[in-house]
Amino acid sequence: MVVLVKTLQVILALSLLIIVHELGHFLWARIFGIRVEKFYLFFDVRGKAIARWHWGETEFGIGWIPFGGYCKIAGMIDESMDLEQMKKAPQPWEFRSKPAWQRLFVMAGGVLNNFIFAVLVYCLIAGIWGEAYISNEDAHIAPNELAQEMGFRLGDHIIAFDDYEPKDFGMLQADLARRNVSKATVLRESDTLTLYIDQAYIGDVLNSPLMFDLALPFIVDSVRFDSPNAAVGIQSGDRIAAFNGTAVGYIQDAREVLSGLRGQTALASVVRGADTLALPVQVDTAGQIGVFLRSPKIERLQYSFFEAIPAGIKLTGKTMDGYIKDLGLLVRPSTGAYKSVGSFIAIGQVFPSVWDWYRFLSILALLSVMLGIMNLLPIPALDGGHILITLYEMITRRKPSERFLVVTQMIGMVLLLGLMVLAFGNDIARLIH
Repeated sequence: MVVLVKTLQVILALSLLIIVHELGHFLWARIFGIRVEKFYLFFDVRGKAIARWHWGETEFGIGWIPFGGYCKIAGMIDESMDLEQMKKAPQPWEFRSKPAWQRLFVMAGGVLNNFIFAVLVYCLIAGIWGEAYISNEDAHIAPNELAQEMGFRLGDHIIAFDDYEPKDFGMLQADLARRNVSKATVLRESDTLTLYIDQAYIGDVLNSPLMFDLALPFIVDSVRFDSPNAAVGIQSGDRIAAFNGTAVGYIQDAREVLSGLRGQTALASVVRGADTLALPVQVDTAGQIGVFLRSPKIERLQYSFFEAIPAGIKLTGKTMDGYIKDLGLLVRPSTGAYKSVGSFIAIGQVFPSVWDWYRFLSILALLSVMLGIMNLLPIPALDGGHILITLYEMITRRKPSERFLVVTQMIGMVLLLGLMVLAFGNDIARLIH
């Protein structure tokens, strides 16, 4: 059932994004009177498709191979490699017959649609759910093994990465990787320390799950009604400092201590205001004492209908900035970021195992930004490659030959094929490990 839910989310998300992207090319082509011969979700094989229909001069359809989609524009050298059409005399309704500025809009239409779609989705998210994140203002970290190797310790409060003061606790790991951090300033108990970051660790940072967990102080929010300690006198706001004399500053400390006290009665040192009390508590066989802990400080921002619009634009810009920095890491082989490149298998793992509209829309907006930026890369066969060639033509007033366009298209397709092999290879390696 989990696989089915994830698969449905991946298919729905990618289908929406493909349609949105290709619709951008389609609409600008029709605005300038350029004929669009085919508009397909997924790829058809030798003219065979799951479904097809005609509207005007365009054949619409759903192909058999669920990898992407395409918009075949008349008179354009694209992934279809329809060279027979290019041998004929140019027609006024073909792409190649239009001025460069119009062709530029057609090529940029898909990317523009992706960014507009992301803004709309983020506006919807901001309007319905607002924003919520764990504030880093008073937060302390529980580092994993990698973070400990880099010098971080349980209970550290990260004040700054270089000159940047992080606000969102959940973004600490991403900030550490994206900002090429050379030093981290941390508060450890009452001392302020500087940790120098070795850039050789950045590749591991990108592939290390949950590098900074939240260190939660053992502060009681409430006692469970079925708790064996419901009558021992534990109150909301109590901070448990030790069990049998062993200090437990955070819940991460307490787990290990309580694990060794399963099924026993332990003496808990409880701090209540200015007093420290000693209360006998029963530890169950799961290593728990039957209390709920106080939640971390969460910053919540709510937006009205009109406030959600600038909030959505801001969230889109923030996502774009983060992804551009991620691509910057990708082109630096020393970071090992290329190991994190994934295919639709990796995308599927990002979606939740149960349907959640908030998470689905958040991932959808992120993927739309990623698709838009990826297509802007100046690689032949991608929109960015076509845009670069068109800009060259507009600046030099020299139109590239059809042979040049064919060769660059083939080179681009080979590069994209290599990227797909890398992505699938990384996914398979992750599944094996």
